[in-house]
Amino acid sequence: MGERKYFGTDGIRGRANVHPMTAEVALRVGLAAGKLFNTGDDRRHLVVIGKDTRLSGYTIEPALVAGFASVGMDVRTFGPVPTPGVAMLTRSMRADLGVMISASHNDYADNGIKLFGPDGYKLSDEIELKIEAMMDDGLDKGLAPSDRLGRVKRIDDAQARYIEIAKQAFPRRLSLKGLRIAVDCANGAGYKVAPTTLFELGAEVCAVGVSPDGLNINAECGSTHPATLAEAVKRYRADIGIALDGDADRLIICDEKGQVVDGDQIMALVGLDWARRGILTGGGVVATVMSNLGLERRLTAEGLTLERTKVGDRYVMERMREGGFNIGGEQSGHIILHDHATTGDGLMAALQVLAVLVDSGKPMSELARQFDPVPQRLENVRYGAEKPLESEAVKAAIRQAEAALDGQGRLLVRPSGTEKLIRVMAEGDDEALVRQVVSDVSAAVRAAG
Repeated sequence: MGERKYFGTDGIRGRANVHPMTAEVALRVGLAAGKLFNTGDDRRHLVVIGKDTRLSGYTIEPALVAGFASVGMDVRTFGPVPTPGVAMLTRSMRADLGVMISASHNDYADNGIKLFGPDGYKLSDEIELKIEAMMDDGLDKGLAPSDRLGRVKRIDDAQARYIEIAKQAFPRRLSLKGLRIAVDCANGAGYKVAPTTLFELGAEVCAVGVSPDGLNINAECGSTHPATLAEAVKRYRADIGIALDGDADRLIICDEKGQVVDGDQIMALVGLDWARRGILTGGGVVATVMSNLGLERRLTAEGLTLERTKVGDRYVMERMREGGFNIGGEQSGHIILHDHATTGDGLMAALQVLAVLVDSGKPMSELARQFDPVPQRLENVRYGAEKPLESEAVKAAIRQAEAALDGQGRLLVRPSGTEKLIRVMAEGDDEALVRQVVSDVSAAVRAAG
């Protein structure tokens, strides 16, 4: 596979108004992707565009629109809508391409561009590399004649369409009536759709993180700052808390005591419930190399498998499609329910947790700990050097750490796909050893970087 210039593990991402996250690059994306997906037949080709609540969305969206319209693609803009909503609506509106403008859980100063094919799935590495090549291949090539330019419209009911699709994922025989739910929408893309969906299904909703101002997305709120949700759960005496991230494709839960429930526990809860009800497919769950060994052990004890992929929900989705799995995800809270969505969907996943909660009649605190996590430690080391993992000192530190774990745990050292960070993760039954190996490897990376 060729070297990536623009695309990372989840689209193009970077500091807003700094290369590559500039209006010029967005224009190039629109031109290149528009040419690739505008196949030249007589019918009109369509692209749909959603975004989160970042101020910089106002620079990226018009540039994308100009690029797509310049090569003859019609454009429909949604305004703020969750990433999974863009995926769903790409497919339901028979669009050729879907675009989400978001940097997910990052703060407001970053932004990103994610692309979905006509089937609602994230584009493959191969197609992204084709788009990259075309982005640098002359801006004025392949432009549409002036009478074939694309037309642009705003779709005002995109949020309402997504809400109706989400509600259909909740079992019709159940209701959320009598439940008090705290929901933290991270001042992001789910700030209207999540509270509305929960309310329409019968819940009493206590919402925080629903006042976006362009600069406060993910700011001390949402799935990456669960303390805000835990505090809201206690303040409102809620039965459960739900936290989404900036583009609403991640979910973190709090039980009624304010204890945080991560993506691994959520996958275990929903996966085991679906297995009991005979609706789990593939014989197990798909997760990434970051998921806790405790999850693997619990699933194995129930006769189920845990298949691991590299980090990135798109790779989880690819394996799910290959193996016929209908549940997969990441410890960080990307949960993919293939019966309902083609990408991670925080609200859809929350509805499945709520279904188990209502069905069981138990408090969330009794359901929250599906397995005992193996001690796991993750350290993110920021670096300046080009490739610290090629340093001989770092390689030696990794070898020593693996020898110390000696089959009694796992070590994972990898670069982030979206930031200049090296992620050092270890897990094993000996907590002191896990802490030590992470500290040693992180120190070596720091010295090299």
